[in-house]
Amino acid sequence: MEKIDKNNLEYLGYDYQLRLLLQILTDRKFANTIIDIINPNYFVDPWLRVISATIKEAKKVYDVVPDMGSLESRLLEEITDVHQRKYALDVLSKIKDANLNDTLWVQDTAMKFCKQQELKKTLLEINKIVERGNLDEYEKCETLLRKALEYGDMKDDGFDVLDDIEAVLADDFRKPIRTGISGLDSIMDGGLSKGELAVILAPFGVGKTTMITKIANTAMNDGNKVLQIFFEDNPKVIQRKHLACWSKIDLNSLTLHKEELIKMCNNMSTSTKEGKGILKLKKFPSDGTTIPIIRQYIRKLTAQGFKPDIVLLDYIDCVQTSQHFDDANIGEGTIMRQFETMLSELDIAGWTAVQGNRSSIKALVVEADQMAGSIKKGMIGHFIVSIAKSLDQKNDGTATMAILKSRFGKDGLIMQDIKFDNATIQIDMGDSSGAKTQQDYKKGVQIQDQNRTNQVMEAAMNRKKVLDSGLINPNEGVLPNTNNNNN
Repeated sequence: MEKIDKNNLEYLGYDYQLRLLLQILTDRKFANTIIDIINPNYFVDPWLRVISATIKEAKKVYDVVPDMGSLESRLLEEITDVHQRKYALDVLSKIKDANLNDTLWVQDTAMKFCKQQELKKTLLEINKIVERGNLDEYEKCETLLRKALEYGDMKDDGFDVLDDIEAVLADDFRKPIRTGISGLDSIMDGGLSKGELAVILAPFGVGKTTMITKIANTAMNDGNKVLQIFFEDNPKVIQRKHLACWSKIDLNSLTLHKEELIKMCNNMSTSTKEGKGILKLKKFPSDGTTIPIIRQYIRKLTAQGFKPDIVLLDYIDCVQTSQHFDDANIGEGTIMRQFETMLSELDIAGWTAVQGNRSSIKALVVEADQMAGSIKKGMIGHFIVSIAKSLDQKNDGTATMAILKSRFGKDGLIMQDIKFDNATIQIDMGDSSGAKTQQDYKKGVQIQDQNRTNQVMEAAMNRKKVLDSGLINPNEGVLPNTNNNNN
């Protein structure tokens, strides 16, 4: 029986090699871990060798793992023959269309293969040293073996606290993506940056989807690539919300402005082709969707040329854990941690929402302990904002928002009766200087309660005075007729 050659990746199949290169191009963390130890000669196909060598050269010279567009440009620059260009681009197209399923196995297998190849080389070198019989070279053998076993390990050894201080002190070091909500962006020091996670806490029916749609809409308007993921709404409902957000026309009146809105969308489509922002909507099933599935979808989009700057997940409670936990609360915390890790590794900003518990429904201000399920969901977020609405506020199109947590600004702030119109998807906090601390808010509520009490007492006293004067018959509740004339 012919023995399989396991000194190259051919024994894993051509499809596997395409998947592996796609992983390197779309997963920055994995690429940085394997790029130094993967040898282009591990690929048997000559064009796969050329492509892997081009990736390694970009990393070596410019310290960057190129994306699909950049890689294509590099290949076209290096290859001058027309026919060879065609072959190279055909292979690159196959990589772009490769399946991203089972990514963890693909990565794990590649790491084990590359580390094993490095270990083989090292053992051959150690064997030569041992055969020479020089005992003084023992420590060299030990060093070589240790180095071989460390190949592929994480390279982040930390950094000096004084490194790159100019960049740390730059005004735009975070490069935040705006929410478009006046006042909130000021409180958030400009918005949310890539790698950061923000959470919206609210009971059902208050406006979680409204706020997520508003933020997604603004991010697109500002020229970002935006991915809005949802589970429960009909896609056309989300589209209508965006139309209302752009036009400020009530959701129920959109059909009356059909021609006007179609013209607006045609103009926006032209702007998008000219390099403006792009907003992609994606509905996932609420049964069986996990963060690894969402991650694979984002990698697929990235491979196709759409690398999101910001992802809005509506909402995290619909995501299921990819592992089994006897304690549901542990599972919820794990889901949020997976989401936060994904944002960091893929360099994306992320917003999501969580449900409030039963006590949050009638709360004037929704607080952190009114989060449904595990409180760990809140512990992981970089920024948490809550929304509360009384019946009067729902009628008035207003709400009360509270900043429960902020790693890049002041928290513990409450904004009362801000504009929050679910019908036109318009949210406006006004000047952030109007925000109150919790102590000031409670003091204001006490004053309002006292004023209402005083008004009731004053009305009762006035009624008593009128009754005592005899001008009102307390039994009939009307003024007696004191005029004897019949005019």
